[in-house]
Amino acid sequence: MIRIVAALLLLATPALAAEQTVTLKPGAGLEAVEQNCSGCHSLDYVRMNAPFLTADAWKAEIAKMRGGYMAAVDDEDAAKILAYLTASYGVPK
Repeated sequence: MIRIVAALLLLATPALAAEQTVTLKPGAGLEAVEQNCSGCHSLDYVRMNAPFLTADAWKAEIAKMRGGYMAAVDDEDAAKILAYLTASYGVPK
């Protein structure tokens, strides 16, 4: 039984990895987004929320992740993330 479960996990791993591969637009701050945000959720959330979020809304999302969800993002990276999200995926006011 253990061998079957192990075999199934090995077969599922490449599929899961492929499912989680998300390509975001290139730009300043992308590395900060990839390093900080993908540890907790798929980067698909960036693209899914992009049609709705202004710079202020992205700022609120970052504050929520840092405060409400305790994401360990320092101030410098938070600023880079906000600049990237606003420039690459922000909706004009």
